Amino acid sequence: MLAAVETFEISRVLLDLFIVLVAAKVASELAERFRTPAVLGEIVAGILIGPHALGLINTSVRETSSMLAIIGELGVILLLLQVGMEMDLGELAKVGKASMSVAVIGVVLPFAGGALAGIATGNDAKTSIFLGAALTATSVGITARVFGDLRALATTEARIVLGAAVADDVLGLIVLTVVVKVVTGGSIGIVTVLGTFALALGFLAVTGLAGIKIVPGLLNVVHRHARSSATLAIAAFAVTLAFASLAEVAHLAPIIGAFMAGLAFVRCDQHERINRDLASIGNLFIPVFFLQIGINVDIKAMARPAVLGLGGLLLVVAIVGKLAAAVGAFGTRTDKLLIGIGMIPRGEVGLIFASIGLAQGVLDNDLYAALLIVVLVSTVIVPPLLRWRVGQNSGRIASSAHLITEQPADGWLAVNDGRITLRGYPGPSDCIPLALAAAARAPLARPSEELLDWFGDHSEQALVWNQADTVGLLKLLRHSDPRSWRLLEISGVLDRALPEVAVALERRRADPSELDPSRALRFPTVEHLQDLVGRARAEVALLANPDHALYAALALDVCGPAATGSCTADLIERLSGPEIGHTIGQAVSDALLLRANSGNTDRFDEREILQLASHMDNADRARLGFVVAVLVDHLPVWHRESLDALFDLVLEALAHPEIVGSDADTLAAARREAAQRLSTERAAIERLDFAPNAYLLAHDPAELARQARMIEPLPRKGVVRVSVTPDPEPDFWRIDVACRDQNGLLARLTQVLIDNDLDVRDASIATWRDGAVLDSFLVGCVKRPSSRAVALAMEKALHQSVKVEPMPLLELQYDNTILPWHTSCVVTGADQPGALQAVSAAFAAANVVVHSARVETHGRTVNDRFSVSDRHGRKLDEATQERVRSVLAGARTRRLTRR
Repeated sequence: MLAAVETFEISRVLLDLFIVLVAAKVASELAERFRTPAVLGEIVAGILIGPHALGLINTSVRETSSMLAIIGELGVILLLLQVGMEMDLGELAKVGKASMSVAVIGVVLPFAGGALAGIATGNDAKTSIFLGAALTATSVGITARVFGDLRALATTEARIVLGAAVADDVLGLIVLTVVVKVVTGGSIGIVTVLGTFALALGFLAVTGLAGIKIVPGLLNVVHRHARSSATLAIAAFAVTLAFASLAEVAHLAPIIGAFMAGLAFVRCDQHERINRDLASIGNLFIPVFFLQIGINVDIKAMARPAVLGLGGLLLVVAIVGKLAAAVGAFGTRTDKLLIGIGMIPRGEVGLIFASIGLAQGVLDNDLYAALLIVVLVSTVIVPPLLRWRVGQNSGRIASSAHLITEQPADGWLAVNDGRITLRGYPGPSDCIPLALAAAARAPLARPSEELLDWFGDHSEQALVWNQADTVGLLKLLRHSDPRSWRLLEISGVLDRALPEVAVALERRRADPSELDPSRALRFPTVEHLQDLVGRARAEVALLANPDHALYAALALDVCGPAATGSCTADLIERLSGPEIGHTIGQAVSDALLLRANSGNTDRFDEREILQLASHMDNADRARLGFVVAVLVDHLPVWHRESLDALFDLVLEALAHPEIVGSDADTLAAARREAAQRLSTERAAIERLDFAPNAYLLAHDPAELARQARMIEPLPRKGVVRVSVTPDPEPDFWRIDVACRDQNGLLARLTQVLIDNDLDVRDASIATWRDGAVLDSFLVGCVKRPSSRAVALAMEKALHQSVKVEPMPLLELQYDNTILPWHTSCVVTGADQPGALQAVSAAFAAANVVVHSARVETHGRTVNDRFSVSDRHGRKLDEATQERVRSVLAGARTRRLTRR
């Protein structure tokens, strides 16, 4: 009985964990799609699945409560670890006077106002202090996003708010540490407060020193000697837990230890790798923490008038305190109201305050719900308020035309003491070239205030990309650095001049699978191009225009691996004109063909290699396609070797003197011209003028000339001409059949060959618009077949119905990517008499045209490959593909009549 109870409890905990994780993920995805902070979606999801709403999670179950508590604790530790890893103390030292003043006032006023509001509503001193502390922290993630959307990151107001956020994070954590220690300890007094403050500073100093002197070296040693790729991440997580435990021992909040661990990791050589690996763990645990906050909310408590009143009072205090913080920007030429609005939102740290207060018993359910109201409302109201205020300002910006100066002889920009400074005041037309020039200097210097102010003054200026600007862009791409692209983002140039690039960076930043924040401002395919070695590097050097490879790499990064749509065309045409845009679009399509084909190069015969070569037309285009195929994604060694082999075959076909030894533009045209030179009859020469390319590539010029003479004059309906010629391989014969097209023709012809014990090994099919057909079969037979007997049998078959024999054991696999003009269909399965005829009949029943066929038998297994299209020459869609499968499986068995 006890074992059964334990099993039930374990099952319940696992089910609860499943519900929590799924709810967290679904909520964050929905929130992102509505451009709302994911944390809000996760909290709402927690409320919905919690015991006070749908009741999917029952926190009264001890095991579930313990599970959520542990995961939530790990989540908040990882959250503060990420905050620390994204914090640069050097940036804190560079925060301007205005930002520091705004941050200090934005902490002091809400703290004092919240404490007074707590006392005024009848709470004791400890609870009141905690309420005040919970209102101090500002979460400017949503503010930064809105400023970015409005192309206002370069404005002075945005820089002050974002700079204040750096100081606010540190001040808020110190306040949290001191307050938690004071309110969970004994009586409140000046000695207790000063002692706790000294302890907090001492802990920060000791762990900070350890983070500088010990942790980076320790992790470097682990990295050098580790055999497993996971060892470094585990060691870093262990250090994080150790720092959190030390904070606990010092009677401080564990999260302050996690924050200090994050600051230590910033100094490690493997910072990006640690950030990426630990972020993957955080993606699992952090949403659970926010979900737990919602689960703990009592909806009835939130709806009570007393809670709503207290929440409203605290919200007013929170908003007024942050609006008043804008006074710290006194003396600057800024919109103080815009700064104040940007400081309003509470977020992660405020939620941490609330959850700690509830766990420590400092807050009851009513106060917890009131604080949650403050966090939710303050986060939701800020985006529309910011958009309103920025719009108001843009309408009131005075013209700066009178400030424009002449460009100095040595250019607009200079670098002085690590700052990119502006000489004079350029006009609006200089936005793009100035941004590119400043971005080129960004890896080694920071933009000055006056430069950012200039970009802010012109944030509403409409920009049109000039192809002369592309030179500067290509230079940036060759020496790509995240700081360069960050400056272009801040300047607003990307949004207005290269919207495809801006959208790509935003999409990458919002991608939850992109665990390394710095990579959101990188172009990995462009960087891969710069790092190419060996064969691909040599082919880039041989390109008539190596910049084309750079354009293609940019298109892949911006428009995705299948960059063949309007995104690539619009982007490249804007940069360099429609001709190059068309070239890059072709290169990406060619690359996809090469990659799709390169998995099994040995399965291709000459006609398919020639079809690829003819499609690519010339060696320079083939080289560019090959380079792009290498860039699309890193290939395994075997696949890369296969790609190289396929490329060699295509180059060989393009360079073959028998194929390209004329002035023809394509390989097919070259073969046509060579065949026509071997023909004397005018009708045969004209027949070759209209021959399909796939047919021309399937035969040498001598065969083409002979077959053209065989078709002319075009046989009457029901008449078949047959020619039998020996193949170089013993006991094999080439049977050419000329006649008029009709429904199910290939099925009827192959049925005759089967009935005469002729083993079909290969087939190619050519059709003309006037109804002429030339089918060529390679058959195995000891004795030479009689051309007259075969022709008579085929003429008889043309007047008979053909039964579509079901063969459900045959499997059809279609591929629209490996051939430039047609769909490839591979038929596999157990060898059966009449398999080729059955497949041909199924194609005919679905109105599918067969252009070529290759029949192979390995033991008792068939491996037939067809090149097919619909009646209009298009690749087969999914409906047509499924129709052929259905007919072959017997679902639609019927007889094909002559038509």
